Amino acid sequence: LMVDDLLTPCSPGDPGPIVCMSDMLRSLSTTRPTVNTEDLFKLRKFTEDFGQEG
Repeated sequence: LMVDDLLTPCSPGDPGPIVCMSDMLRSLSTTRPTVNTEDLFKLRKFTEDFGQEG
């Protein structure tokens, strides 16, 4: 909620904003992965060396 160009908190009982499928699809098209191939290789190597539990 904006008041005088400032964000103001909502009441704890207010329902949150509705997220629809178009919101999810838009986020998929604009968000880059946070894990790359090198990270996955390191995880696989760690799992081979120490097991799934670490």
